[in-house]
Amino acid sequence: MPILMPKMKTHSGAKKRFKRTATGKLRGRKAYSSHILEKKSQKRKRKMRQPVVIKKVDEPRVNKLLGGK
Repeated sequence: MPILMPKMKTHSGAKKRFKRTATGKLRGRKAYSSHILEKKSQKRKRKMRQPVVIKKVDEPRVNKLLGGK
């Protein structure tokens, strides 16, 4: 019987911050939304509340953290 390497663990921080949609896309929070909010317009801050789809460039990294391929 071959010796199996340890299984890859899901990154605890990533699983709290990212969700996979039904179609397989990744969703997360918008950047720059947690501090220095006084100078940002209400419209901009309202838009930051909505989750956004993670960019294609970042998908492989987030997928790896979530235990995907």
